Amino acid sequence: MVLSHILKTGTYPAFLNGMKKYRILCLDGGGIRGFITARLIERLQKEHPGWLEQVDLIAGTSTGGLLALALASGKSPAEVCELYANAGELIFDDSLLDDLKDLGRLVGADYSSAPLQEELERTFGQLSLAELEKKVAIPAFDLDNQAEDPEKRSWKPKIFHNFIGDDSDGDQNVAKVALYTSAAPTYFPSADGYIDGGVFANNPSLVALAQAIAQDNHHSERAELSEVVLLSIGTGSAKSYIEGETLDWGLTQWGGHLIDLLMDGMAGISDYQCKQLLGERYARLQVELDEPIELDDPSQIGLMDRIASQHHLGEMTEWLQEHWL
Repeated sequence: MVLSHILKTGTYPAFLNGMKKYRILCLDGGGIRGFITARLIERLQKEHPGWLEQVDLIAGTSTGGLLALALASGKSPAEVCELYANAGELIFDDSLLDDLKDLGRLVGADYSSAPLQEELERTFGQLSLAELEKKVAIPAFDLDNQAEDPEKRSWKPKIFHNFIGDDSDGDQNVAKVALYTSAAPTYFPSADGYIDGGVFANNPSLVALAQAIAQDNHHSERAELSEVVLLSIGTGSAKSYIEGETLDWGLTQWGGHLIDLLMDGMAGISDYQCKQLLGERYARLQVELDEPIELDDPSQIGLMDRIASQHHLGEMTEWLQEHWL
């Protein structure tokens, strides 16, 4: 493997030439399918004990944000899998009465955020971002920045992070940030004016890369682009397409496709850009699903467990050995 790398690139692998590394782990959104991500990380940890402890920055959006914050707080991948398996049905518990009140999902969120909030508070307590063991970057979307100047009042993306500096969110409560990043429109109500970061960065890889090398970072926490090694992990993807060359559609026809289009499109462009910027120091681990698994279907935990447990990790373990360790 080492010889093939030298012959192909004309350079020695980083683990031989002593290059300093800044390791980033990025975790996609995807609702209950975050279980797949957690199980894949657990398997990689068994293959390469200690690789997870080497992470400098963990970024995660929505369910990936929950997972990122849990790992950064010291929880193991196995513990996170248990959280998904045990709490999934409570979090995605919809009643007939609620459906009637909301007219399905037409005039109200499908689920109450109370069970999710209770689980997050139980998991993280009063822990703040500054008290986490790792640096984190967690995308959410601020619906109203409440600027005093009316001309500056607007909605905007928000990246919660615990880097030092004037814009640090270190004093923010972890459970609240987890709730903000996972408040997916139509699934859950907004939380303190925030909604799911997946509306702009369902795959947070590029967000994480920008955060790591940002010129505003203190010099002690600023990475050089040449140092960055980035592993991005998805929550599973089913092949999708829309047949027809000229679709004269309106909101009703496009409505059922827009969320999936946006999530897949944004994940794809982030993947492309990171490949161009990092080359072989970037890897994407994504499981292909034979059939779609809904983001709010905890009954599929068993299926997801089998998919993640059987997915071939040979190329990924080789990449970790060559570029990460």
